[in-house]
Amino acid sequence: QVQLVESGGGLVQAGGSLRLSCARRNIFSINAMGWYRQPPGKQRESVARITSGGRTNYADSVKGRFTISTDNTKSTVYLQMNSLKPEDTAVYYCSAERGGVLTWGQGTQVTVSS
Repeated sequence: QVQLVESGGGLVQAGGSLRLSCARRNIFSINAMGWYRQPPGKQRESVARITSGGRTNYADSVKGRFTISTDNTKSTVYLQMNSLKPEDTAVYYCSAERGGVLTWGQGTQVTVSS
């Protein structure tokens, strides 16, 4: 069964940090993995992406605060989130990209209190 299993969400005060993890199972030959988020009442948006070659890119709103990385086997992707702001509150989704098709995780809630 193809799966992306996320963990690490929660409630944190503004200025704090969280690290999200996403483990992929039975998904192979991917081009990239990434993190998206969907704030309450808004559309899903891209946060960060890392290609199989290690190239990264970030949304302007998180540059300098968030870091995407993978483990040595590239089977787990992380999102280190520092200096969190209330506007970072959202459901965060992991994605795996293969041939232009995205597979999604179930989502994990991140809530930043002011």
